[in-house]
Amino acid sequence: MTATKAGPWVLAAMIFAVGMTFIDMTIVSIAIPDIQKGLHLSETGMQWVVNGYLLALAATFALGGRLGDTFGKRRMVTLGIIIFAVASALCGATPSGSFAEAWIIAFRVIQGIGAALMIPAALALVVSAYSVEQRGRALAIFFGITGALTAVGPIAGGYLVQIDWRAIFWINIPIAIIALVLIVIAKPDNDPAPAPIDYRGAALITGGIGLSVLGLQQSSDWGWGDPKTIASLIIGTLLIVAFVRHEMRTTSPLMRVKIFTNKAFAADNVVLFLLMIVFIPLFFFASTYAQLVLGQTSSEAGLYIMYFFIGFAVSTQIGGRILDKTGARPTIIVGSIIGAVGFYLWASKMTDFSVNDQMWSIIIAGFGVGLILGPANTDAINRAPADSYAEATGITQTVRNYGAALGIAILGTILITQNKANIEDNLGKLGIPKAQTDQIASDVVSGAQHVGTGGSGQAIFRGIQTSYAQSTQTIFYVMSGVLALIFIYSLIFVPRGKVDEVVATGTYDTDVDRQSAPADSPSS
Repeated sequence: MTATKAGPWVLAAMIFAVGMTFIDMTIVSIAIPDIQKGLHLSETGMQWVVNGYLLALAATFALGGRLGDTFGKRRMVTLGIIIFAVASALCGATPSGSFAEAWIIAFRVIQGIGAALMIPAALALVVSAYSVEQRGRALAIFFGITGALTAVGPIAGGYLVQIDWRAIFWINIPIAIIALVLIVIAKPDNDPAPAPIDYRGAALITGGIGLSVLGLQQSSDWGWGDPKTIASLIIGTLLIVAFVRHEMRTTSPLMRVKIFTNKAFAADNVVLFLLMIVFIPLFFFASTYAQLVLGQTSSEAGLYIMYFFIGFAVSTQIGGRILDKTGARPTIIVGSIIGAVGFYLWASKMTDFSVNDQMWSIIIAGFGVGLILGPANTDAINRAPADSYAEATGITQTVRNYGAALGIAILGTILITQNKANIEDNLGKLGIPKAQTDQIASDVVSGAQHVGTGGSGQAIFRGIQTSYAQSTQTIFYVMSGVLALIFIYSLIFVPRGKVDEVVATGTYDTDVDRQSAPADSPSS
């Protein structure tokens, strides 16, 4: 088969391969309460199950792309699929007992590494399998389907958990086998292009991202004044700064950070970074709220989150059309306003314990986010140099995953701290001493059951529900604030007009601009 004839087979193989990595960004969030009950995870442990994957993906994505270039993209996709599938199987096989938390977090990290090896090479294989004329449409299909699978995660996870929470990991195994079979049929290119690998840069970015997230996420356990928290945050930040300086000077950088001298590209990536602080974490917090506060099953929680995707799906199509006509700025500005209002209204109704009261607020929040995500991502890629599409995609994915990891860490810390205060306040009114309320707060997220002591069991249970609802409400108010920050930032820094229009008028300030945007650019 020629490259063009093999294109549909390559596209199908890469969609199956990358699709399971996108599903895993959201599917685990639905199962967290069940995983907690089964494994008795700690407060921060449950967040690391979600965040370990995102963190590993963000820290190793750039290295994965370079390894694909050096050792062959087909080889790297195949290796990534195998690592991802084996790690998924071992996550599903997590033993009960004291070792369970370390086990599942470790293999979630390995899942993220497998995804980081796979995704950049998969994208490059899709690009090389199609002619220039067909490439835009193929990429639109690739990003459209894999991006939509993020929405499938909560629904699929909800029903799989009804069988067993371990099934959310085991489902990846048949998908991986299908992807490997399709690769054998398609035989995509595997021509390596040996080049120096910037191992120093890889170590710096991995350490910087890892330590910065570690310090934020563990601060609720260690305390903000603890030397471990302070050291993690300071050293992590210094390593990221060192990474940028190193990449600016090295002749064969892991990530060409000079692309950020393109002000529009940088602005789009800041928008994506801020948005992902909200987008991926909301599935985690909305899922736990639905199950712990509203008393929903995992499948019902998946449907609860689907209201968000109703608005998201509609606005994604609208945002893509506006992007083609006027550029990304209008969709980002309008989307951030709508999103901020939606999250604010959603938060305000969380203590009412009514899904019906929240439904339209959730849809509005999803509509706002959908207007931002696709256009900002596409605009960023379109503004990269014509020969750096894959590299620009790698940078935006790193930025997005780092934002999501920081979001889980920061918001998770706020949730834990706020929940302790709320439980102490609400249960203290029932005459329960502070030492006991602190223990209850610690046990709530691990699925422990509580009976009435110092007050009726029903009153205590209601107090716990109310406390968690108030804590989640705080998180969603913060999310509304992040959307408001995007609005302010985009007003100042996101440029007007389409890429080709800006270049044509000579107002596009960069030494690495892309002269025109492809007609069928992917929108997500």
